[in-house]
Amino acid sequence: MIMVCETFDLRKRLLRFLLKDIPEGDLKEYVPYNKYKISCTFVFSKRINLLKQILLCLESQEFKKDEFEIILVEDRGGSPEGKSISYEFPNLNISYYSPKRRIGLMGYMRNYALSKAQGEVVLFLDDDTVIWDKLFLKKLYSFFQDDIDLMAVIPKGNPLFCLIKECYSYHDPFFFTNRCMAYRRSCLIEMKGFDSNFIGQEDVELAIRFIAKGYKFIKTEEIQYYHPPLIVNKLDKAVAVGYSFGRSKYKGWIKIFLGINGARWLPRIIVPTRKNVYMAKFSLGFILGFIKELLGTKPPFYV
Repeated sequence: MIMVCETFDLRKRLLRFLLKDIPEGDLKEYVPYNKYKISCTFVFSKRINLLKQILLCLESQEFKKDEFEIILVEDRGGSPEGKSISYEFPNLNISYYSPKRRIGLMGYMRNYALSKAQGEVVLFLDDDTVIWDKLFLKKLYSFFQDDIDLMAVIPKGNPLFCLIKECYSYHDPFFFTNRCMAYRRSCLIEMKGFDSNFIGQEDVELAIRFIAKGYKFIKTEEIQYYHPPLIVNKLDKAVAVGYSFGRSKYKGWIKIFLGINGARWLPRIIVPTRKNVYMAKFSLGFILGFIKELLGTKPPFYV
């Protein structure tokens, strides 16, 4: 099943109306040519065993190994284990980097990975994403081959834990997220990538600009992935995200609108349900971080 998302529905029209002056990202350098069909990019820190799991998934793909690359960017200064992981997968074309500056800023790290990418298509992945379909990359690339106007593909996301515990079988299966999201690299370059100052949810900020520009994208069940669902036990990450949106490049009232949108689940703290109790907690942390930025107080970085 494929849902083609044209650029004329109400939400997209509203975004395009509100964001007449769309800010740009901070990508300054990039490779001007395509050497590969797909660049699979990761930003990770520690959690080497999880990373090995998704690399095994990519190793099993029925897609020529010389037609895709893997870019590993290890945050927090890198580690010997991260640097040596490529030796365990000699069949994969892996490049490893460990930036020594702007630690903890996911927007910067995503841009760093993007600056090294040489693929026509960039597939953003998390270290705890799981792909079981051995034809995933082949099917993904065919979407872009068949439609030159297509700029992004959103596979269907399945919550990993619901295989064991049914109460986790919730979340938006077609969310704009870097846990498994593919873009045509040319449009990422045109948008100048991510906002480098974002600590978290840099993918959501990018999606706002992507939709506002009217790019064509599809949602499809033909390719799927698995990922742990959102579980909020501490507010640190949510605070960091709210802080990031508070200091974003959006102007005055647009920024306030984004703050209100981020806090929309807050009332569910009073009347929580299984489906959205974590979203309510996240909204609480988000608005606290947003206020911290307005007050000029920096939150702690999360791991």
